[in-house]
Amino acid sequence: MSEDQNRFVADHVIGLPRSGIRDFFELVAAMKDVISLGIGEPDFTTPWHIREAAIYALEKGRTHYTSNLGLIELRREISAYVGRNFGLEYNPNNEVLVTVGVSEAMDIALRAVLNPGDKVLYQDPCFVSYHPTVLLAHGVGVPIKTDAESAFTLKAEEVKKSWEPGCKVLMINLPCNPTGGVAERAELEEIAKFAVEKDMLVISDEIYAEMTYEGEHVSIGTFPGMRERTIFLHGFSKGWAMTGWRLGYACAPADLTEAMMKVHQYSMMCASIVAQDAGVEALRNGDDAVKKMKQAYQRRRDLVVRRFNEIGITCHKPNATFYAFPNITSTGLDSKTFAKRLLEEERVAMVPGTAFGQYGEGFVRCSFATSYDQLVEACNRIERFVNNCK
Repeated sequence: MSEDQNRFVADHVIGLPRSGIRDFFELVAAMKDVISLGIGEPDFTTPWHIREAAIYALEKGRTHYTSNLGLIELRREISAYVGRNFGLEYNPNNEVLVTVGVSEAMDIALRAVLNPGDKVLYQDPCFVSYHPTVLLAHGVGVPIKTDAESAFTLKAEEVKKSWEPGCKVLMINLPCNPTGGVAERAELEEIAKFAVEKDMLVISDEIYAEMTYEGEHVSIGTFPGMRERTIFLHGFSKGWAMTGWRLGYACAPADLTEAMMKVHQYSMMCASIVAQDAGVEALRNGDDAVKKMKQAYQRRRDLVVRRFNEIGITCHKPNATFYAFPNITSTGLDSKTFAKRLLEEERVAMVPGTAFGQYGEGFVRCSFATSYDQLVEACNRIERFVNNCK
């Protein structure tokens, strides 16, 4: 964009960084024979019975707007699912809001609660949109360091150390993209106590909860004093392989849900009715498909973690998600150089850790949401590349 055209663009948008993932994959799109371990998207197709529900909805002529909050049938299913699997109870009439993916839920939650200059604590490394979404809501991001030594666990000590006056929101993603990091119950309880002590609102993105391989998944909203200060975010993209459907939801006390709905109604209005009908079917009859996909991901995780460590790029075993986050400093390369050269020399695409925050340097994100055979071949290519770096 020319300087002359820039005069029309808002200052906070001019300074907004482009997505480190999308920039990198513009390179991938121009190349052939690439094994992509980059995009965080299941390689599975949405289960047939869910697709069939959408087809049936179209055949019945269900092509109109829904309530701004979403179909009441879907909100009831969401309420039941969240109560059953997360131990959180929400009234489907006024405490559940269906959104266009979890990204929209995050956006409207921040826009609904932040005043200009309010500070938001967030994990680092974290998903690429977190800090930019804070900036777009005119907030100030305050990173919380997580590290490989603790398997990128969110530590109460680091939350407390990072806190500063003016922090209104604690934004967490557990399990975490890109690291697979989690938080043990005792650690999460300590974080919850600190949130109460400092009177912070917590926005909890739990989109990867269904992909927890070891231990239990615990929602921060279940601890004393937390339900009234927690916005729970979840959706269908990962667990049900429904990325393209763009269907998510936010659950929160009625006053917070109303505030989010105000933003939602003037921007998105409502999620697609066809996607919502598919969501009803996913929650009613999708448990078996979710379990089968999880088993496949766990087998793939065990493969890539073992191979990476054998190759000499140290990698902790993530307890959840479909990402590995290996340390590549043994190669003598920084994250961007490693990823760029691996792509150019061996046609394997991974994302530089710096796309996910300042503490991502020295790491790359590997998505193992691709076929087992492709992962075997990718690991062989990575091994050849690392050996050539020595």
